Amino acid sequence: MKRIVGVFVSMGIILFSFLSFAFADELHWGFKKATGGEQIEISSELENMLKKHNAIYRGDPQAKTIYLTFDNGYENGFTESILDTLKAEKAPATFFLTGHYVTSASDLVKRMVDDGHIIGNHSDKHPNMARLSESEMVTEWQNFDKKLKDLTGIERTYYTRPPEGVYNEELLAVGIKNEYRHIFWSIAFKDWEKDVRRGGDYAYNELMKQLHPGAIILMHTVAEDNAEALPKFIKDAKAQGYTFGSLDDLK
Repeated sequence: MKRIVGVFVSMGIILFSFLSFAFADELHWGFKKATGGEQIEISSELENMLKKHNAIYRGDPQAKTIYLTFDNGYENGFTESILDTLKAEKAPATFFLTGHYVTSASDLVKRMVDDGHIIGNHSDKHPNMARLSESEMVTEWQNFDKKLKDLTGIERTYYTRPPEGVYNEELLAVGIKNEYRHIFWSIAFKDWEKDVRRGGDYAYNELMKQLHPGAIILMHTVAEDNAEALPKFIKDAKAQGYTFGSLDDLK
């Protein structure tokens, strides 16, 4: 019995070691939140990696321009309000969608396109992209694109964002090789728990505290807090001299 247990323990250690090695280059996008109107800082190594593969997380640090991006994995009833606000304020945005969202919230996706917003590729099935082979990565992006084309006629997407911000250098390289540019972000806060309500003031305060020139803002459309905070945030950001730009303007 002891020998059998020992065998299982040894196998477990080997498996754990293999998995640790296999996912050693798995990276999670994160940063110290911006304060005082200053842009966030990342390591020079990471900065160089992003530049090498044309990935971005912020715009010009000297320009008071904001780039709104939203991640949509599933619909929770608040995207229409967000779209209404963006239309009223004439603020462009990019919506990073999953394949599930395209097929389950097709009317909203059509409205995003009709309103002039950019559709980004958040993968088809929302997997951990850093653990996929090159062909599997491309399949995720292309399967999403096929669903989007079938619905809207848009040939393909050019901006992508990895689910949960998990990536590695291979993912960035495969992306740019296939004309998918990775878009990260410089403003974010905990807003993805659909059943947790913190209030519009929470979202508004997080956005205003972190606000800085060239900010790429990530918000999740499942949060009622974001839909509630967005009108006031846009108005107050404009009052501070900020404008809202399109990812297409970023080089």
